[in-house]
Amino acid sequence: MIYLILGLVIFLAFHSIGMVPRLHGLLVRSLGPNVYKGIYSVFSLIGLVILFDGFAAYRDAGLIQMWEPPVALKHLNYLFMLISFISLAAAYAPRGYIKMRLKHPMLVGIKAWALGHFLANGDLGGMILFGALLAWAVIDRISFKWRPNSVAELPSPRILGDIIAVIVGIIAYIGMIPLHPLIVGVSLMG
Repeated sequence: MIYLILGLVIFLAFHSIGMVPRLHGLLVRSLGPNVYKGIYSVFSLIGLVILFDGFAAYRDAGLIQMWEPPVALKHLNYLFMLISFISLAAAYAPRGYIKMRLKHPMLVGIKAWALGHFLANGDLGGMILFGALLAWAVIDRISFKWRPNSVAELPSPRILGDIIAVIVGIIAYIGMIPLHPLIVGVSLMG
C-alpha cells in the first residue's frame, strides 16, 4: 500500500504544479520549457510506474474490503466509463460542441473515470486511488478560476469534432473490454 500512496504523491505532485501559476512560471523560466517538460514527464512516469506497481502489489496481497458496493453501482460505472472515454476523446478532437461545453474535457473524463471506479470498488486501495484522483481532478478544475487566462479567441465549434469524439470514445470504450484484464487484472464481464 505504501508504494501505491508514494506513486500517487509523486504523480499528483508533478501534475499539480500547473495549479500554482507562480511556481509553474518560475520553473519554466529557470529550467527552460523543454527541460521542464522533460523533468515533468520523467517524474510523472516514475510516479505512474510506482503507482501501478504498488496497486498490483496491493491487489496481490489481498484486497482490504471496506464495503460491498451494490451491483447497480458496478453497472453505473459502465455509463461513467462511456462518458469518460468520450470526454477524453473530445479533449484531443477538433473543437466541437462537447469540448466547448465541457471546457476541460480531459478533467471531466478523469472525474467520470475516478467517480465510477470509486463507487464500483469497495476496497481500501481502490478508494485511496480513485478518491485521490477524483479529488485532484476537482481541485484542478477549480484552480482554473485563479490561474491567468491566456486563451486566445477559440474557433467556432464544429460538429465534426463531436462526431470524432463520440466515435473514438466508443471504440476506446469497447476496446477496453479485452484490455482491462490485461492491464488491471480484473475482467469487466465477470
